[in-house]
Amino acid sequence: MSEAGAALTHFQGGQPRMVDVSDKQATSRSATAEAWVRLPPEARAALIGGNKKGDPLVVARLAAIGGAKRTADLVLLCHPLPITGIDVSVQLHEEGVHITATVRTVGPTGVEMEALTAVMSAALNVYDMLKAASKAIEITDVRLLAKSGGKSGDYRRGPGDFT
Repeated sequence: MSEAGAALTHFQGGQPRMVDVSDKQATSRSATAEAWVRLPPEARAALIGGNKKGDPLVVARLAAIGGAKRTADLVLLCHPLPITGIDVSVQLHEEGVHITATVRTVGPTGVEMEALTAVMSAALNVYDMLKAASKAIEITDVRLLAKSGGKSGDYRRGPGDFT
C-alpha cells in the first residue's frame, strides 16, 4: 500500500492499539533523524562563553542517547526495543546547533521513533541549558532523514519530500 493510502496500524475499529509484532521477523533496522536548535546571538554567546551547568553540547549528546533508550516511556504505543547502537552528532553552526542521531536495533519493528526522540531530547536539553540567555531559542526541522529494514523497506528523505 502506498504511503498516501497506508492504513493507520495504531488504530483498529477507531480505537488506539499497540500493534502486535510477535509474528514479525527480527531484522537489522536503523533510522536517522535530525533537529536544529536556532540560537539568537545572546544564546550563542552564552554557549561559547561557558555555562555553569556544563557544556550544553556534551549534555545534548548524552540526552540523545538517554532519550532513544526511553522512547517507549514517552511514545505511548511504541514498543520497547533493544537498541544495539546509537551515533549522535551535535555540532555548532552559525545559525545554531545541528543534531543528528542514528539508532540501530535487531528487532521486529523499526527505530524511527527512537531516532526522533533522541534528537528532540538533545534539542530540549540545549534549550534548557541556554534559556537563561534567551527565551527566543527555537527548535526546528525535526524530521526523519532515513530508515532501513522492515517490511516497508528503505526510506531516504529526498528533495521532493514535504519541507
